[in-house]
Amino acid sequence: MSSLFPCFGTPHSALHHTLRKPDEDASCLPQIDSSCLTWEGEPYQGKIAIVEKLTSLPFTKIAHSITAQDHQPTPDNCILSMVVGQLKADEDQIIGFHQSFILKNINDAWVCTNDMFRLAIHNFG
Repeated sequence: MSSLFPCFGTPHSALHHTLRKPDEDASCLPQIDSSCLTWEGEPYQGKIAIVEKLTSLPFTKIAHSITAQDHQPTPDNCILSMVVGQLKADEDQIIGFHQSFILKNINDAWVCTNDMFRLAIHNFG
């Protein structure tokens, strides 16, 4: 199972594109037309719909701090990743987040085929 890890490169390089690049320019995300995003329970499919969602988010700047990350190769030569961390959008308070995504190598480039994002908000009571 570990034979795929050397092909992947460092987890940080994939995280750079999946987490940090949207901060700079959502249109540069490596996705394909069948890519799926679930953002806070709302589903989006296709690069156009995903870019529209990410560019419509109501903040101008965001910073991420990654607390933990896990990565696994899948049987079909993809990488399944889970990230837990905190983010700060504009002047809002720091809040936790969870993100899981699948990266697939297409033409020597890692492409995000599936992405699920949730803020770590808990309702007590």
